[in-house]
Amino acid sequence: MKNALTALAGLSLALAASFTAADTQVIHAGELLAVPGKNPLKEQTVVITDGRITEVVAGYQSPDGYDAASLIDLKDSFVMPGLMDMHVHLQGELSPDNDSRALRWSDELVQMYGYHNAMTTLRAGFTTVRDAGSRNQQTYAVRDAINKGWVVGPRIIAAGGVGITGGHNDVSGTKHEFMELMTDESVCDGPYDCRRATRNGIKYGADFIKITSTGGVLTDRATGTGKQMEDDELVEVVRAAHRMGRKVASHAHQEEGIIAALKAGVDSIEHGTYAGPAAIKEFKRTGAYLVPTLLAGATVGDMAKMGGVLTPAQAEKAIEVSAAMQGNFAKAYKAGVKIAFGTDSAVSRHGLNAREAELMNEAGMSEMDILVSATVNAADLIDMSDSLGTIEAGKHADIIATRRSPLDDIKALQDVSFVMKGGMVVK
Repeated sequence: MKNALTALAGLSLALAASFTAADTQVIHAGELLAVPGKNPLKEQTVVITDGRITEVVAGYQSPDGYDAASLIDLKDSFVMPGLMDMHVHLQGELSPDNDSRALRWSDELVQMYGYHNAMTTLRAGFTTVRDAGSRNQQTYAVRDAINKGWVVGPRIIAAGGVGITGGHNDVSGTKHEFMELMTDESVCDGPYDCRRATRNGIKYGADFIKITSTGGVLTDRATGTGKQMEDDELVEVVRAAHRMGRKVASHAHQEEGIIAALKAGVDSIEHGTYAGPAAIKEFKRTGAYLVPTLLAGATVGDMAKMGGVLTPAQAEKAIEVSAAMQGNFAKAYKAGVKIAFGTDSAVSRHGLNAREAELMNEAGMSEMDILVSATVNAADLIDMSDSLGTIEAGKHADIIATRRSPLDDIKALQDVSFVMKGGMVVK
């Protein structure tokens, strides 16, 4: 672990030398979407001091009017708040090498790989991510190092996982000796044990709790994607988390599991593959967010057809999920369910997160609503609307730019030309 931290510190110094910005920066934005959901404005100036936005004014204001300011010329660009991905797994990436990595890679190397993926994601324009499940202490350490300014990286909101024995959150696909070795205290059975597991996750650093109310595609067991956690277990997890100031996200595919999680009071549903009219009604009643992860569905569907990566148990579920996900997302969106952008990156490659936007658009979601989902809505989901999601005075200077307007062509998000996170230019 000491070697990993030493490497992180060295990398931080190199990055800081490359990316250090003046105390005050002035951005000239040719087209500025300061508040997604509202019309963009032409020829605007954004002023940043010590990593915070201090002013947004019309016209191209001279940096000479601001003390020791540097100019960032984005007159030929579309400028908007940094994107946010509400469902990633930074420490992994699905490939035929997964089994060998699990055996060969140390915890320290996994931590460094997670940091590598975090930087790849940041350079793609995603300045904040919600890590929905990785090796906890390594993720928490990277999160905290970024927050302290020791290393450069995206803002990480990190999960603590809770799931039942044999469920999607539990170990699968390996010999029983390894399962016993790899099973941890996040696995629970019964309402009171799940309450304990929730409190334990918060104790050790979870920003939110991630549960798995249904089975999952990548569980290497033929256990389907239906409901797995019982109602009393779901209720106890949500109650315990909310009492300690943490939100709850539920992985859920089949509708019965979606409805059960929503009735228990979860704050978001991840995937929501088979959400039908009854589930949509519960979404509307509770105000919970849907984090669709269409990219994950498309990715596993392609992998199942190609072969070589997924096991037979995984491939069967992947084909079913990929066929249903986009159509049911379209119905949920049209019905007015609140959407927060999320990809499940690790199933897909890190850095390709913006491909999710294209799939959402193909399903009928408007370009502006997609941008809202990845900024304003995402900030609301993680309770950071006061500091993220828009380019307004007082907020963190998380700002990106593209050469073309994503309001004209959502694919423009796949070619982000400028990234600033907290006032630091990283691309």
